[in-house]
Amino acid sequence: MTTPVLVEVWRGDAVESEHQGSLAVVDADGAVVVALGDIDRPVFPRSAVKGLQALPLVESGAADRLQLTDAELALACASHNGEAVHVRTAAGMLAKAGVDAGVLECGAHWPYLDTWSRELAARGERPTALNNNCSGKHSGFVCLACALMGWKDSGIDLRQYVKGYVKPEHPVMREVSEALHSATGFDLSRAPRGTDGCSIPTYGIPLRHLALAFARFGTGVGLRAGQARAAGRLRRAVAAAPYMVGGEGRFDTVAMQRLGARVFCKVGAEGMYCAALPERGLGVAIKIRDGNNARAAEVVMAAAIEALVALQADDAEFMRGWSDVTLRNWNGIEVGALRPTDTLRRTLVTALG
Repeated sequence: MTTPVLVEVWRGDAVESEHQGSLAVVDADGAVVVALGDIDRPVFPRSAVKGLQALPLVESGAADRLQLTDAELALACASHNGEAVHVRTAAGMLAKAGVDAGVLECGAHWPYLDTWSRELAARGERPTALNNNCSGKHSGFVCLACALMGWKDSGIDLRQYVKGYVKPEHPVMREVSEALHSATGFDLSRAPRGTDGCSIPTYGIPLRHLALAFARFGTGVGLRAGQARAAGRLRRAVAAAPYMVGGEGRFDTVAMQRLGARVFCKVGAEGMYCAALPERGLGVAIKIRDGNNARAAEVVMAAAIEALVALQADDAEFMRGWSDVTLRNWNGIEVGALRPTDTLRRTLVTALG
């Protein structure tokens, strides 16, 4: 199957580069509203499914038992910048579970936001696992472990129980994988499996099934009762604290700050993007073939939101600034643009009739 060009990079009045990709928009009953490219080839969704991976944290009762805040639940769904507020929030989640960052198995990297990396370096400090963009998700896994071990106050060492929680056979990962299987309706036992950047398993899942999962996540339709309640709780948390999901300058944050609960969107590595559009009852899943995120996946997601969500003129203009991006050189001179292809725009506009 031919993979269509979804985004063009213009320099002056000519196309300089192109980004191919695939897009699926599906409703909660599984009906395909938009299909561009191969939506049945398994792809690794990477961090785009963090909202689904956080479902057991809420459904298990751990979030309520530990009194996790909106900010903490939003961080459990995040690929954050590693800013001070993200670090403090992840540390707070662990403290509620009675442990510290020493239990995290996501690894350490410098904050995504350069200003915070420079600040750490200026203080002569090195990044810790709390700076990892996945520290919130992993802190959520540790909180989930509290529920899985039966909330025992003695006799079981949580540190020992949590150890190795990133492995597929660990009870924590079994719960997370079951949630992913349940939401997507895709048999993970026959899916390609790899290891994500933060060391947990990642499964190859078709865009059709990822979009279905996010339609379900946005509406509760097709989820068991506990999962549906968990999805609603996570959506409300993210709408209340969108800065925790990304941070300064990040599309996920700015889009949800602007549109609130009308959109739940989440980027993933290697050109992945997923979203729930609750008002429309739709899920969106995107894969950019060359793995490009900021230059391509964001443009496609912005175009999808712009077309599929009923927006007032000012919100539509705001989203157009992300879907049709002016490129400038270091002197501030306009040199080109990032634009969705006419095919993508036309398909999205006609999708809802």
